[in-house]
Amino acid sequence: MKAWSTGDCDSGGDEWEQEIRLTEQAVQAINKLNPKPKFFVLCGDLVHAMPGTPWRKEQTEDLQRVLRTVDGEIPLVLVSGNHDVGNVPTPETIAEFQRTWGDDYFSFWAGGVLFLVLNSQFFYDASMCPALKQAQDQWLDQQLSIAGQQKCQHAVVFQHIPLFLQSIDEDDDYFNLTKLVRKEMADKFSQAGIKAVFSGHYHRNAGGTYQDLDMVVSSAIGCQLGKDTHGLRVVVVTAKKIIHRYYSLDELSEKGIEDDLMDLLKEK
Repeated sequence: MKAWSTGDCDSGGDEWEQEIRLTEQAVQAINKLNPKPKFFVLCGDLVHAMPGTPWRKEQTEDLQRVLRTVDGEIPLVLVSGNHDVGNVPTPETIAEFQRTWGDDYFSFWAGGVLFLVLNSQFFYDASMCPALKQAQDQWLDQQLSIAGQQKCQHAVVFQHIPLFLQSIDEDDDYFNLTKLVRKEMADKFSQAGIKAVFSGHYHRNAGGTYQDLDMVVSSAIGCQLGKDTHGLRVVVVTAKKIIHRYYSLDELSEKGIEDDLMDLLKEK
């Protein structure tokens, strides 16, 4: 079982304190899950303050303090977002992210599933760091080749910006990738056997399908831009399929995951 979501921190005093409380509640809910999740992923915008703006250091320290309370047996997977590396990333902002949080793209295996973590800002605007984008592109092609050759149980991508919010043919928007980029990436993922792409950025739940690819957009632990609740998405992976469900923090804290998902876990 996996649990993952998106995080964001507002910059105002009251909102900042609320973000801390919500993140603490999320961590407490994750720590109570039984069986333990294989990992917990934050799909970008780890803090609100952009590179070079006030309060970035303080917000980072507060988030790190809360994340240190995650059960030591539940690994953290941290995805870079636009607030983390900038809307137009530079070698300096990427280096800062790497020093603070770790690699901005990488892969790992869990339970026979291949997971790819990408820096989606390279797909948005890499004009200030073309060599870094080229390096990720080359690495990604190698990883997708591995996914195709090894015929792994499933292959999944995590990135901050969604390919699309509802449809592959939707108009370009701040919250999705451009039509040209999204189609290229979606075709590349689909041909390699990627089953799902999990993203944040939208601060609302959304998503759709393209061929056999499931595009899943999760709302935030913190700031909501729509009518969704502060929450987390819980994902169960079986031999045949990937099942995911968004829970409010209160639901997950008080009731845990539902019986039908628990039954799927028992079948694994």
